[in-house]
Amino acid sequence: MANIHSTARPRTNAARICTIVGFVFAVLALLLNPLVFGVIGLVLGIVGAVLGDKPLGWYAAAANVVAIFLSLLIVNAIVG
Repeated sequence: MANIHSTARPRTNAARICTIVGFVFAVLALLLNPLVFGVIGLVLGIVGAVLGDKPLGWYAAAANVVAIFLSLLIVNAIVG
């Protein structure tokens, strides 16, 4: 049983840092510039998930997509 190989990558500190910065960029995308910060945060969330921080990395990526759409919706409601 000890010789079973796992296909999952072990979580590294770089993965957790990418995920945390991805969440920070989601907040910045909601407040400042949704396209720039949202896309960067989306990439960081995906990188964090691929490096091994599976659930939180994907949550950070999803949070950035939601922040992009919400921010664009709010700006459209205010301007239009």
